[in-house]
Amino acid sequence: MTVLTLADAPRFTGGWRIVAVKEFTDHVRSVRFLVLVVLMSLAGLAAVHAAAGPIKDAAEAASSTPSIFLYLFTLSPQRVPAFHEFLGILGPLLGIGFGFDAVNGERSEGTLPRLVSQPIHRDEIINGKFVAGIAAIALALAAVMAIVGGYGALRLGIGPTWSDLARVGAFYVVAVVYIALWLALAILLSVVSRRAATAALAAIAIWLVVTLFAGLIAGVVADAVHGVDANSTSEQVLANARLELSIRRISPDQLYRDATGVLLNPSRQSTGLVIDQTSGALPSNLPLSDSLLLAWWQIVALTGAAIALFAAAYLGFMRQEVRA
Repeated sequence: MTVLTLADAPRFTGGWRIVAVKEFTDHVRSVRFLVLVVLMSLAGLAAVHAAAGPIKDAAEAASSTPSIFLYLFTLSPQRVPAFHEFLGILGPLLGIGFGFDAVNGERSEGTLPRLVSQPIHRDEIINGKFVAGIAAIALALAAVMAIVGGYGALRLGIGPTWSDLARVGAFYVVAVVYIALWLALAILLSVVSRRAATAALAAIAIWLVVTLFAGLIAGVVADAVHGVDANSTSEQVLANARLELSIRRISPDQLYRDATGVLLNPSRQSTGLVIDQTSGALPSNLPLSDSLLLAWWQIVALTGAAIALFAAAYLGFMRQEVRA
Protein backbone atom coordinates (compact mmCIF):
# COMPACT_ATOMS: atom_id res chain seq x y z
CA MET A 1 0.00 0.00 0.00
CA THR A 2 1.30 3.44 -0.94
CA VAL A 3 1.04 6.11 1.73
CA LEU A 4 0.53 9.66 0.46
CA THR A 5 2.06 12.52 2.38
CA LEU A 6 1.19 16.22 2.23
CA ALA A 7 4.13 16.80 -0.06
CA ASP A 8 2.71 14.19 -2.48
CA ALA A 9 -0.77 15.72 -2.44
CA PRO A 10 -1.93 17.50 -5.60
CA ARG A 11 -1.54 21.26 -5.62
CA PHE A 12 -4.59 23.43 -6.24
CA THR A 13 -4.19 25.55 -9.37
CA GLY A 14 -6.81 28.05 -8.16
CA GLY A 15 -5.40 28.53 -4.70
CA TRP A 16 -4.98 32.27 -5.20
CA ARG A 17 -8.78 32.57 -5.36
CA ILE A 18 -9.11 30.98 -1.93
CA VAL A 19 -6.51 33.35 -0.51
CA ALA A 20 -8.08 36.33 -2.27
CA VAL A 21 -11.57 35.60 -0.98
CA LYS A 22 -10.32 35.15 2.57
CA GLU A 23 -8.19 38.32 2.49
CA PHE A 24 -10.95 40.36 0.83
CA THR A 25 -13.45 39.29 3.48
CA ASP A 26 -11.00 40.25 6.22
CA HIS A 27 -10.41 43.65 4.61
CA VAL A 28 -14.09 44.49 4.19
CA ARG A 29 -15.01 43.41 7.72
CA SER A 30 -12.12 45.28 9.36
CA VAL A 31 -12.37 48.57 11.22
CA ARG A 32 -9.52 49.77 9.02
CA PHE A 33 -11.75 49.56 5.94
CA LEU A 34 -14.56 51.52 7.59
CA VAL A 35 -12.23 54.23 8.91
CA LEU A 36 -10.56 54.76 5.53
CA VAL A 37 -13.88 54.92 3.67
CA VAL A 38 -15.34 57.38 6.18
CA LEU A 39 -12.20 59.55 6.11
CA MET A 40 -12.12 59.74 2.33
CA SER A 41 -15.88 60.27 2.11
CA LEU A 42 -15.73 63.23 4.50
CA ALA A 43 -12.85 64.78 2.57
CA GLY A 44 -14.67 64.22 -0.71
CA LEU A 45 -17.94 65.65 0.59
CA ALA A 46 -16.09 68.77 1.78
CA ALA A 47 -14.51 69.24 -1.66
CA VAL A 48 -17.78 68.67 -3.55
CA HIS A 49 -19.74 70.89 -1.15
CA ALA A 50 -17.27 73.73 -1.71
CA ALA A 51 -17.39 73.23 -5.49
CA ALA A 52 -21.20 72.98 -5.70
CA GLY A 53 -21.74 76.43 -4.16
CA PRO A 54 -20.16 78.52 -6.95
CA ILE A 55 -21.66 76.27 -9.63
CA LYS A 56 -25.12 76.64 -8.12
CA ASP A 57 -24.74 80.40 -7.73
CA ALA A 58 -23.84 80.68 -11.42
CA ALA A 59 -26.59 78.32 -12.52
CA GLU A 60 -27.88 80.57 -15.30
CA ALA A 61 -24.47 80.91 -16.92
CA ALA A 62 -23.55 77.27 -16.29
CA SER A 63 -26.80 75.84 -17.63
CA SER A 64 -25.57 76.22 -21.20
CA THR A 65 -22.19 74.67 -20.43
CA PRO A 66 -21.79 70.94 -21.09
CA SER A 67 -20.42 68.57 -18.44
CA ILE A 68 -21.47 70.72 -15.48
CA PHE A 69 -21.51 67.61 -13.30
CA LEU A 70 -17.78 67.06 -13.86
CA TYR A 71 -17.01 70.44 -12.30
CA LEU A 72 -17.87 68.87 -8.95
CA PHE A 73 -14.70 66.79 -9.22
CA THR A 74 -12.37 69.44 -10.65
CA LEU A 75 -13.43 72.82 -9.21
CA SER A 76 -11.48 73.95 -6.13
CA PRO A 77 -12.83 77.23 -4.70
CA GLN A 78 -12.21 78.70 -1.25
CA ARG A 79 -8.73 77.15 -1.07
CA VAL A 80 -10.27 73.69 -0.77
CA PRO A 81 -8.59 71.12 -3.07
CA ALA A 82 -10.78 69.57 -5.74
CA PHE A 83 -12.05 66.02 -5.23
CA HIS A 84 -9.55 64.44 -7.62
CA GLU A 85 -6.74 66.30 -5.83
CA PHE A 86 -8.00 65.09 -2.45
CA LEU A 87 -8.05 61.55 -3.84
CA GLY A 88 -4.50 61.95 -5.10
CA ILE A 89 -3.39 62.91 -1.59
CA LEU A 90 -5.45 60.52 0.54
CA GLY A 91 -5.88 57.65 -1.93
CA PRO A 92 -2.43 56.17 -1.22
CA LEU A 93 -3.55 55.60 2.36
CA LEU A 94 -5.97 52.97 1.02
CA GLY A 95 -3.16 51.07 -0.66
CA ILE A 96 -0.86 51.41 2.33
CA GLY A 97 -3.62 50.43 4.76
CA PHE A 98 -4.41 47.20 2.91
CA GLY A 99 -0.84 46.13 2.19
CA PHE A 100 1.61 47.16 4.91
CA ASP A 101 1.01 43.96 6.97
CA ALA A 102 0.16 41.56 4.16
CA VAL A 103 3.17 39.28 4.74
CA ASN A 104 4.89 40.37 7.95
CA GLY A 105 1.55 40.30 9.74
CA GLU A 106 1.25 36.61 8.94
CA ARG A 107 4.85 36.11 9.99
CA SER A 108 4.46 37.87 13.35
CA GLU A 109 1.33 35.85 14.15
CA GLY A 110 3.06 32.60 13.23
CA THR A 111 0.51 31.74 10.53
CA LEU A 112 2.78 32.14 7.51
CA PRO A 113 4.49 28.72 7.82
CA ARG A 114 1.09 27.03 8.12
CA LEU A 115 -0.21 28.99 5.16
CA VAL A 116 2.77 28.01 3.01
CA SER A 117 2.36 24.36 4.01
CA GLN A 118 -1.14 24.21 2.54
CA PRO A 119 -1.58 22.36 -0.78
CA ILE A 120 -1.44 25.57 -2.87
CA HIS A 121 1.45 27.06 -4.76
CA ARG A 122 3.52 29.50 -2.75
CA ASP A 123 3.24 32.24 -5.38
CA GLU A 124 -0.56 32.02 -5.19
CA ILE A 125 -0.40 33.34 -1.63
CA ILE A 126 1.05 36.70 -2.58
CA ASN A 127 -0.99 36.81 -5.80
CA GLY A 128 -4.18 36.28 -3.81
CA LYS A 129 -3.24 38.97 -1.32
CA PHE A 130 -2.58 41.48 -4.11
CA VAL A 131 -5.86 40.67 -5.88
CA ALA A 132 -7.76 40.96 -2.59
CA GLY A 133 -6.17 44.35 -1.92
CA ILE A 134 -7.13 45.66 -5.36
CA ALA A 135 -10.69 44.37 -4.91
CA ALA A 136 -10.97 46.08 -1.51
CA ILE A 137 -9.60 49.31 -2.99
CA ALA A 138 -12.06 49.15 -5.89
CA LEU A 139 -14.98 48.60 -3.52
CA ALA A 140 -13.92 51.38 -1.14
CA LEU A 141 -13.36 53.84 -3.98
CA ALA A 142 -16.68 52.95 -5.60
CA ALA A 143 -18.47 53.59 -2.31
CA VAL A 144 -16.72 56.94 -1.84
CA MET A 145 -17.45 58.11 -5.38
CA ALA A 146 -21.09 57.01 -5.14
CA ILE A 147 -21.54 58.96 -1.89
CA VAL A 148 -19.76 62.05 -3.19
CA GLY A 149 -21.38 61.99 -6.63
CA GLY A 150 -24.85 61.43 -5.20
CA TYR A 151 -24.47 64.32 -2.77
CA GLY A 152 -23.16 66.60 -5.51
CA ALA A 153 -26.03 65.74 -7.84
CA LEU A 154 -28.60 66.43 -5.11
CA ARG A 155 -26.97 69.73 -4.19
CA LEU A 156 -26.78 70.87 -7.80
CA GLY A 157 -30.10 69.44 -8.86
CA ILE A 158 -28.39 68.22 -12.04
CA GLY A 159 -27.54 64.61 -12.83
CA PRO A 160 -24.66 63.35 -14.96
CA THR A 161 -25.05 62.64 -18.66
CA TRP A 162 -23.89 59.39 -20.23
CA SER A 163 -20.74 61.18 -21.39
CA ASP A 164 -20.09 62.38 -17.84
CA LEU A 165 -20.55 58.85 -16.50
CA ALA A 166 -18.07 57.51 -19.06
CA ARG A 167 -15.47 60.07 -17.98
CA VAL A 168 -16.11 59.39 -14.30
CA GLY A 169 -15.69 55.67 -15.05
CA ALA A 170 -12.34 56.32 -16.77
CA PHE A 171 -11.29 58.46 -13.80
CA TYR A 172 -12.29 55.62 -11.47
CA VAL A 173 -10.11 53.11 -13.34
CA VAL A 174 -7.09 55.43 -13.28
CA ALA A 175 -7.61 56.08 -9.56
CA VAL A 176 -7.72 52.33 -8.83
CA VAL A 177 -4.48 51.81 -10.79
CA TYR A 178 -2.86 54.72 -8.93
CA ILE A 179 -3.85 53.35 -5.52
CA ALA A 180 -2.85 49.82 -6.59
CA LEU A 181 0.66 51.19 -7.12
CA TRP A 182 0.77 52.15 -3.45
CA LEU A 183 -0.67 48.77 -2.52
CA ALA A 184 2.18 47.08 -4.39
CA LEU A 185 4.70 49.31 -2.62
CA ALA A 186 3.18 48.48 0.77
CA ILE A 187 3.28 44.74 0.02
CA LEU A 188 6.93 45.05 -1.05
CA LEU A 189 7.77 46.78 2.22
CA SER A 190 5.79 44.11 4.06
CA VAL A 191 7.95 41.44 2.43
CA VAL A 192 11.30 43.06 3.18
CA SER A 193 10.39 44.31 6.69
CA ARG A 194 10.00 41.94 9.60
CA ARG A 195 7.62 44.23 11.48
CA ALA A 196 4.37 45.72 10.24
CA ALA A 197 5.04 48.99 12.06
CA THR A 198 8.33 49.42 10.19
CA ALA A 199 6.64 48.81 6.84
CA ALA A 200 3.84 51.24 7.66
CA LEU A 201 6.22 54.00 8.74
CA ALA A 202 8.40 53.51 5.65
CA ALA A 203 5.36 53.61 3.35
CA ILE A 204 3.99 56.75 5.00
CA ALA A 205 7.40 58.43 4.77
CA ILE A 206 7.58 57.68 1.04
CA TRP A 207 4.00 58.91 0.65
CA LEU A 208 4.81 62.21 2.36
CA VAL A 209 7.92 62.80 0.26
CA VAL A 210 6.32 61.85 -3.05
CA THR A 211 2.92 63.48 -2.51
CA LEU A 212 3.59 66.55 -0.39
CA PHE A 213 7.24 67.47 -0.94
CA ALA A 214 7.81 66.47 -4.58
CA GLY A 215 6.66 69.89 -5.80
CA LEU A 216 9.00 71.70 -3.42
CA ILE A 217 11.97 69.56 -4.44
CA ALA A 218 11.17 70.03 -8.15
CA GLY A 219 10.93 73.79 -7.70
CA VAL A 220 14.29 73.98 -5.92
CA VAL A 221 16.02 71.95 -8.66
CA ALA A 222 14.37 73.98 -11.45
CA ASP A 223 15.43 77.27 -9.81
CA ALA A 224 18.99 75.97 -9.45
CA VAL A 225 19.23 75.01 -13.13
CA HIS A 226 17.13 77.80 -14.67
CA GLY A 227 17.09 80.63 -12.15
CA VAL A 228 14.45 83.30 -12.69
CA ASP A 229 14.06 86.79 -11.30
CA ALA A 230 12.30 90.04 -12.12
CA ASN A 231 14.52 90.55 -15.18
CA SER A 232 14.09 87.05 -16.62
CA THR A 233 12.75 86.66 -20.14
CA SER A 234 9.65 84.65 -20.98
CA GLU A 235 11.86 81.91 -22.45
CA GLN A 236 13.74 81.56 -19.16
CA VAL A 237 10.52 81.43 -17.15
CA LEU A 238 9.13 78.82 -19.55
CA ALA A 239 12.30 76.72 -19.31
CA ASN A 240 12.05 76.83 -15.52
CA ALA A 241 8.39 75.75 -15.58
CA ARG A 242 9.03 72.93 -18.05
CA LEU A 243 11.93 71.53 -16.04
CA GLU A 244 9.90 71.69 -12.83
CA LEU A 245 7.01 69.83 -14.49
CA SER A 246 9.38 67.20 -15.90
CA ILE A 247 10.86 66.55 -12.45
CA ARG A 248 7.42 66.46 -10.84
CA ARG A 249 6.38 63.76 -13.32
CA ILE A 250 8.79 61.37 -11.65
CA SER A 251 6.19 61.28 -8.89
CA PRO A 252 3.14 59.03 -9.44
CA ASP A 253 1.04 61.78 -7.87
CA GLN A 254 1.82 64.13 -10.78
CA LEU A 255 1.14 61.39 -13.34
CA TYR A 256 -2.21 60.79 -11.68
CA ARG A 257 -3.04 64.51 -11.70
CA ASP A 258 -2.11 64.86 -15.38
CA ALA A 259 -4.24 61.89 -16.41
CA THR A 260 -7.31 62.69 -14.33
CA GLY A 261 -7.07 66.38 -15.22
CA VAL A 262 -7.77 65.72 -18.90
CA LEU A 263 -10.24 62.89 -18.26
CA LEU A 264 -12.46 65.01 -16.00
CA ASN A 265 -12.13 68.20 -18.04
CA PRO A 266 -13.27 67.76 -21.67
CA SER A 267 -12.11 71.27 -22.59
CA ARG A 268 -8.53 70.61 -21.52
CA GLN A 269 -6.41 69.78 -24.55
CA SER A 270 -3.00 69.17 -23.02
CA THR A 271 -1.43 67.42 -20.04
CA GLY A 272 1.47 69.83 -20.03
CA LEU A 273 1.81 73.58 -19.67
CA VAL A 274 -1.16 75.49 -21.10
CA ILE A 275 0.11 78.45 -23.11
CA ASP A 276 -2.48 80.67 -24.78
CA GLN A 277 -4.48 77.78 -26.24
CA THR A 278 -7.65 79.82 -26.77
CA SER A 279 -6.08 82.68 -28.75
CA GLY A 280 -7.72 82.85 -32.17
CA ALA A 281 -9.70 79.63 -31.63
CA LEU A 282 -13.09 78.70 -30.30
CA PRO A 283 -13.08 76.58 -27.14
CA SER A 284 -14.25 73.05 -27.77
CA ASN A 285 -14.71 69.86 -25.80
CA LEU A 286 -12.78 66.75 -26.68
CA PRO A 287 -14.41 63.31 -26.87
CA LEU A 288 -13.32 60.79 -24.28
CA SER A 289 -11.24 58.88 -26.84
CA ASP A 290 -9.10 61.97 -27.51
CA SER A 291 -8.71 62.64 -23.79
CA LEU A 292 -7.50 59.07 -23.34
CA LEU A 293 -4.96 59.61 -26.12
CA LEU A 294 -3.64 62.65 -24.27
CA ALA A 295 -3.29 60.73 -21.00
CA TRP A 296 -2.21 57.36 -22.38
CA TRP A 297 1.45 57.54 -21.38
CA GLN A 298 0.66 58.64 -17.82
CA ILE A 299 -1.73 55.71 -17.48
CA VAL A 300 0.85 53.31 -18.93
CA ALA A 301 3.53 54.69 -16.58
CA LEU A 302 1.31 54.22 -13.51
CA THR A 303 0.39 50.69 -14.60
CA GLY A 304 4.00 49.79 -15.32
CA ALA A 305 5.17 51.14 -11.96
CA ALA A 306 2.50 49.13 -10.13
CA ILE A 307 3.49 45.95 -11.98
CA ALA A 308 7.20 46.55 -11.32
CA LEU A 309 6.66 47.07 -7.59
CA PHE A 310 4.50 43.97 -7.30
CA ALA A 311 7.05 41.97 -9.32
CA ALA A 312 9.73 43.01 -6.82
CA ALA A 313 7.48 41.97 -3.92
CA TYR A 314 6.70 38.66 -5.68
CA LEU A 315 10.38 37.81 -6.24
CA GLY A 316 11.28 38.81 -2.71
CA PHE A 317 8.57 36.63 -1.23
CA MET A 318 9.45 33.64 -3.39
CA ARG A 319 13.11 33.81 -2.30
CA GLN A 320 12.40 34.20 1.40
CA GLU A 321 12.88 31.32 3.78
CA VAL A 322 9.79 30.55 5.83
CA ARG A 323 10.51 28.58 8.97
CA ALA A 324 7.92 26.80 11.06
